[in-house]
Amino acid sequence: MTPLPRPKPLAVSPLQPGLPTMYDLPSEFPEEPGLPDVFHDLQPQLLSQTLRLVDYGSDNYCDASDLNLYYDPDHPLWHKRPDWMLSVGVPWLYGGQDLRLSYVTWQEGKGPEVVVEFLSPGTEREDLGRFFRPGDALSAVQPPPTSPPGKLEVYERYLQVPHYIVYSRYSQTLRYFKRVAGRYQEQPLAPRPPLIWLPDLKLGLGIWSGEFQRTPGQWLRWCDQEGDWILTETEQERQAKEQEQRAKERERRAKEQERQAKERERRAKEQERQRADRLAAKLRELGIDPDQVD
Repeated sequence: MTPLPRPKPLAVSPLQPGLPTMYDLPSEFPEEPGLPDVFHDLQPQLLSQTLRLVDYGSDNYCDASDLNLYYDPDHPLWHKRPDWMLSVGVPWLYGGQDLRLSYVTWQEGKGPEVVVEFLSPGTEREDLGRFFRPGDALSAVQPPPTSPPGKLEVYERYLQVPHYIVYSRYSQTLRYFKRVAGRYQEQPLAPRPPLIWLPDLKLGLGIWSGEFQRTPGQWLRWCDQEGDWILTETEQERQAKEQEQRAKERERRAKEQERQAKERERRAKEQERQRADRLAAKLRELGIDPDQVD
């Protein structure tokens, strides 16, 4: 069987000669801590399935989870692995022809607009960086020091991600860090959805209590400015079927009401006829021809 030809590397500014491409960099690091659990698999799916961008078509943004994000051309192997990320203004397919093995910023020409991390034991200190509080600890184990910078520093300084969001499913705690004047500043949440509003993306985020993929829980999902949850395609199909069923039920009820109205009219006419017959019979008993009565 002839193997498929390897797609050509992108020639996208600011790609520099000699730097590795997406096809050259490893897409998996098995020794990396914080490997995904079931929640880390389901929650990104819900974020992606409820993502609707007013100003960007589906082929003009990239959303991904657990994808190696390479950020420093001076250290090409340095990377982070966001639980979920969104980058707008880039094609969905790498070079318009291939699914991404990783996201290489010096080839894409830009970093993400949104990064979401889900706290888990062993990663919460790196996820929160200087915003870490002792009460946030999910694990007593201190992660070993590493030479690459932590996530918060990478997202803030290297990638300059405008919106950094952290969620703990253990305490249903949502925290939002907005990049202001080059540094993250934690923002207050609204009292009701959207708890976080991203005006540049015309998109809101909130905590939804419901069942997703047969699993009840407190989930992050996107909403509009009024706080109305954006539906997944499955929910849209179910809603359309329910609306169709309600329309059919309304039509059935209308026909039934029409039938009942006709039946009432028929009975009224029958009762009127019976009264006329009784009156005619009474007149005949009195010797009066009912046909002669005006």
